[in-house]
Amino acid sequence: MSEDTALTVMALVQEAEQRLAESGVAFGHGTTNAFDEAAWLVLWRLRLPLDQLDENAERPVAPGAAAQVRALVDERIATRKPAAYLTKEAWLQGVDFYVDERAIVPRSFIAELLADASIDNWLGEHTQRVLDLCTGNGSLAVLAALAWPEVQVDAADISPEALEVAAINVARHQLDARVRLLQSDGLAGVDGVYDLILCNPPYVNAASMAALPQEYRAEPELALAGGADGMDFVRRLLADAPTRMSEHAVLVLEIGNERPFFEAAFPHLEAVWLSTSAGDDQVLLLTRDALVAHS
Repeated sequence: MSEDTALTVMALVQEAEQRLAESGVAFGHGTTNAFDEAAWLVLWRLRLPLDQLDENAERPVAPGAAAQVRALVDERIATRKPAAYLTKEAWLQGVDFYVDERAIVPRSFIAELLADASIDNWLGEHTQRVLDLCTGNGSLAVLAALAWPEVQVDAADISPEALEVAAINVARHQLDARVRLLQSDGLAGVDGVYDLILCNPPYVNAASMAALPQEYRAEPELALAGGADGMDFVRRLLADAPTRMSEHAVLVLEIGNERPFFEAAFPHLEAVWLSTSAGDDQVLLLTRDALVAHS
């Protein structure tokens, strides 16, 4: 861009979009394309609301501020870190969360089901205790507590570092009285029984792990890798879950693109597949009765 061309917010977004596209960075940590990622980086660096690009499109940008934006885009391209790790911020269903390299960038499709009440038909007055297993930065636990103000939520993870990040988000949303953080390897470290278990576990199969872009390799491998077929953690979970579920409890489980591996591992398990923006094969619901029958 020539020096005598007036710099605007939109001009910087378009410039960043082109640079991101040409550099071959990978998306999927809050955005799915170069334009949205560019808008996120530009607006965040300029301290403008992330949902107000149109309102600020023609806003002039001083040379010094433009240089800061370009430096941030440079860092995104050079490091291949997800934008969320650079901004220390992620959004899920319109709710803001702190995130850093200690925890996976939140992007679970279970968040959609909490927001649109898709699973409420399986819940009721008996739903008092909720477990968010593999909580990472605590986002699903926070969203569950916000969706159902009457419930108590346990948020469990094997990683103490991830739980440190989760604690920041629980405090940020003033939920310390209703969200309890637990260090637990699977269900081993939780206590009592739950009426709803949410779980976005490590489920990426070995071949897919080997092919992941650098952006995903910046995340804790512990939160992604699920063994040869992606089902190592899931096998343990489904075997142990009935002992941690109340009579009418359900388990909502995200398995990403691994439905063929899931169905191969559990061919006789009766599952309800739930619709999300990614389709009908990313998230499933299991009743306690189905798990007991399968075992």
